[in-house]
Amino acid sequence: MLAPMQGLTNRALRAEFAAWVRPDVLFTEFVRVHGASVKRRVSAADRREIAAAEGGIPLVTQLIGHGVEALTAAAKEAQAAGAVHINLNMGCPYGRTTSGLTGGNMLRRPELLSDLLPALRAAITGGFSIKLRAGYDDPRQIFSLLPLFETSGVDFLVLHPRTVKQEYTGEADHALTAEVVRATALPVIANGDIRTAEGGRRVLETTGAAGLMLGRGAIADPLLFERLRGRASATPRRAERGAMLRRYLTGLHGRYRELFCGDAQVLAKLKAVLCTMDDPEFATAVRDLKRAATLPRFLALVEGLG
Repeated sequence: MLAPMQGLTNRALRAEFAAWVRPDVLFTEFVRVHGASVKRRVSAADRREIAAAEGGIPLVTQLIGHGVEALTAAAKEAQAAGAVHINLNMGCPYGRTTSGLTGGNMLRRPELLSDLLPALRAAITGGFSIKLRAGYDDPRQIFSLLPLFETSGVDFLVLHPRTVKQEYTGEADHALTAEVVRATALPVIANGDIRTAEGGRRVLETTGAAGLMLGRGAIADPLLFERLRGRASATPRRAERGAMLRRYLTGLHGRYRELFCGDAQVLAKLKAVLCTMDDPEFATAVRDLKRAATLPRFLALVEGLG
């Protein structure tokens, strides 16, 4: 699965991945659930992002919000717009998404979930999953929630084995993922710090997870999907990595020009992708790309990658 990453996995990037490396499942960016002061819980812009599939690949609609009434109404609106699978974000540790009991902050008041999750399941006619952290500040919190997830009819979990308070510090603890897999009958998708084919296979083998969700690792290296499938080199040479980067950034440029307005916005979106890249052999090239003041200069540097 390609992880939902706000500001990165927009419609254009998803289309590039769908055409090139074919993730098994795609996710929307956050579909923010609005309060009662607005006529609709899901904005018109977000409704345009919702569909059953994208490029022939299943597309999951991820809701982020709080409150039984708001979330159930949003789920119904999303389904009316074409969603066939709804995912509830209970993991995001950042910014606006946690200014209230949304995202990872939902884990601060777990007692509220006993009303929310069954109500959501009743409102959702298709698939229903949850993406979450292991806990708010206690990585063992998830074990107290598993019975509720099971009795509420959740179809699968996507687990990032850090706490909300950790944000992205330290390392994802996939030994904890393995414990969760053993403790529940629900399929568990492993997420967090999967940046290489070797690392992904190790997580699958040691945890027994039903699958992988790839985030920053895949944004930095889209061919990670094919490397895991054995259809691209697991340890590519420098020239292969350079060719991949040229192909990737050139393809994104073409799609971003169709979705975003003007060179400045396209350049900013391309630079956002670079923030996930930590390949030491391309550190200088990536630094120069980040410093490019104009889109033509950026594209000239892309042509020189190799």
